[in-house]
Amino acid sequence: MYKTLNGSAHPLAPAEIAVKAMPEDERVWVPQADNVWFRPLMLNTMVGQWCNLLRVRRSGVLSRHLHPNPVHGYVIAGKWYYLEHDWVADTGSYVFEPPGEIHTLMVPEDCAEMITFFNITGSMVYLDADNRQIGYEDVFTKIDMCRAHYDKVGLGADYVDQFVR
Repeated sequence: MYKTLNGSAHPLAPAEIAVKAMPEDERVWVPQADNVWFRPLMLNTMVGQWCNLLRVRRSGVLSRHLHPNPVHGYVIAGKWYYLEHDWVADTGSYVFEPPGEIHTLMVPEDCAEMITFFNITGSMVYLDADNRQIGYEDVFTKIDMCRAHYDKVGLGADYVDQFVR
C-alpha cells in the first residue's frame, strides 16, 4: 500500500480540490472582458483542461468561437444562447457542445447576470465573421491571466496555484 500526502491511492495522483464555487472575495473573479469574469475552479495542465465559472453582467455578443474538444456547461444563474441555435440555456440547464462547432454566445437584454459552470478541454478558438482565428485561450493562458490579476489585486500571483493540477 502506498503512503501518500494527499490521501489518494497513488503517490503521483494530484491532490483534491475543494473550494467554495461562489467566492466571498470579489478579487477571485478574473476579468476577461468588459463586465465578463471567470472564476477558476481547476486548471489541469496535464490534459489541457479547465473548469471555471463564467460570470457576465452585460447583454449582447460575448464571443464567436469553437472548441476542438467537447465542452460541458451548467447554468447556475441567468440565461444565454447561441445565435446558431434555437434553444436558450437558462438556470438549471445543462449544455453539451460538440467539438468543432462554431457558435456565437449571446446574453439576452433581460438578463442582468449570467453565471455558468464550464468544463473545457483543449482550447477555445475565437473567430471573426469570416471564421478566421483572431485569438485563443487554453489552460496556460488562463493560468497567466489569473497570475497577472491576482498579483494586481493583492492576492499574490501564486494564489492561482491552488487550482493548478
